[in-house]
Amino acid sequence: MHFNSKEILSSSLILFSVIDILGSIPIIIELRKKNGDIHPGQATLASGIIMIGFFFAGKFILHLLGVDTNSFAMAGALIIFLIGMEMTLGRSIFKSEEIETNTHSIVPLAFPIIAGAGTMTTLISLKSQFEEENIIVSIFINLVFIYIVLRSSVWIEKKLGNAGTQILRKIFGVILIAIAIKIFKSRLM
Repeated sequence: MHFNSKEILSSSLILFSVIDILGSIPIIIELRKKNGDIHPGQATLASGIIMIGFFFAGKFILHLLGVDTNSFAMAGALIIFLIGMEMTLGRSIFKSEEIETNTHSIVPLAFPIIAGAGTMTTLISLKSQFEEENIIVSIFINLVFIYIVLRSSVWIEKKLGNAGTQILRKIFGVILIAIAIKIFKSRLM
């Protein structure tokens, strides 16, 4: 195993931008108001299982479907680009689905808000650019951050305020657009 701090930092920031747990604080607060308490440990564990499971089985699933990693990385770059555009412009491109359930810490919080399609495509895209062990470390770094944010979402909401949350969302949107363009360029050359 060869751990590379630059790869860990880069993949952690990319995942952090895509997962956008800070941008999801309003959704988390709304879920808490509707359904009562959110279970941070349960949501974090479910998110981690989904991410790591897809990280290892994703390539096999793609092979079964006859899709190569390069094509999936390009599709992932397009989705990352669109998520970045959504965050930057404040417009909804992807349809969000409301799911009524008693397992609100898992659905819709762990999936699809935290470990949704954007996260899954990003993991496959990262796999084509970075070493696996560095991506696994970045997943765990993000899971720790997700747990902390879920645990302290009320405090964070009070400190950031609506304006602070919106500014963070826009900054990470621009970062995602730049990352998508980088992935796209690296696949074309």
